[in-house]
Amino acid sequence: MEAIILAGGLGTRLQQVIIDLPKALALVNDRPFIDYLLNFLRGQGIQKFILSVGYKKEAVRQHIGNQYKSIPVEYAVEEEPLGTGGGIRNAMKMVEGKSAFVLNGDSMFRLDMHAMKLLHMQVDADITMALRFLEDTERFGSVKINEQKSITGFREKGVENGSGYINGGIYLINKDFLLSSIFPEKFSIEKDCFEKYFKQSKFFGFPSRGYFLDIGIPDDYYRAQNDFRRFED
Repeated sequence: MEAIILAGGLGTRLQQVIIDLPKALALVNDRPFIDYLLNFLRGQGIQKFILSVGYKKEAVRQHIGNQYKSIPVEYAVEEEPLGTGGGIRNAMKMVEGKSAFVLNGDSMFRLDMHAMKLLHMQVDADITMALRFLEDTERFGSVKINEQKSITGFREKGVENGSGYINGGIYLINKDFLLSSIFPEKFSIEKDCFEKYFKQSKFFGFPSRGYFLDIGIPDDYYRAQNDFRRFED
């Protein structure tokens, strides 16, 4: 069980509240957000962390170091922006197993990762995407699945509202698939992988109603200050 965490985001929309820090280091009750994320992953049995870093990478490395509570930590450095897909692909080269979980460093989705991996293996997926049900998907866009949980389509944010599933920002990705020659060095995981290849590849959704919060906007960042008190160890 290995996890890649995208920890190099600039946090443009949060700059008024987290001046000059990557989003992963935004303080929630005087602790960096990434601490809560790593604690959750540790509780789910993750045995190796790979942090994809770029912006303010030394700040992340200084805070985390080479291990977190006895779990080894490695760093995949983007010397120049590679896009979300390129950043994951760069980090995937450090994965030892056949697949790895990938998580956004600015969102918390507390689901059963063992169950997600079991589905991934049962259906022989290339990529399994965690999906969160929301009453209103307009801010995030939506993901469509069929009865077999195979992904059948995507709707961009703002295109439609109403209830449905959103991309929860946690993926289980096969290393061989992402390192294949169909992907360039720089690309978007959403546009150039998910939306481009879902019809011809084995992409599945893993629905969950677990706690979900994306701190990408100030309102939700402030909400985390209260919500995350329940997650402090």
